[in-house]
Amino acid sequence: MEINVQSIKFDADQKLLDFVDKKFAKLKKFYDEASHMDVSLSLLSDPDNKKVKVRVVVPGAEDIIVERNADTFENAITECAGILKDRLVQAKEKRFR
Repeated sequence: MEINVQSIKFDADQKLLDFVDKKFAKLKKFYDEASHMDVSLSLLSDPDNKKVKVRVVVPGAEDIIVERNADTFENAITECAGILKDRLVQAKEKRFR
C-alpha cells in the first residue's frame, strides 16, 4: 500500500516520516485491497495542537477516514493506527459476507 504524507504548516523530519511508515505499513495485512493511504499532519492552535488525518482508499468501497488530535504526532498516529485497524477489519468482513 502506498502511503502519501503531507505536512501542513511545518516540515516533517525524517524520523517522523519513518514513524508514519512503520505504524501504517502494518495495516495492509488487515485489508490487502486498500490501494493507498493519505496522511495529513498539521499544527493547530489549541493545547492538543498536533492533528493527524488519515484517509484509506479502498477501490469499490467507501474511503475510511480517521482524525485525531494529541499533544504529539506520535500519540495521534498511534491512535489513528489502532482505529484504522478495527475499521479495516470491519470493512473487510462487511465486504466478504
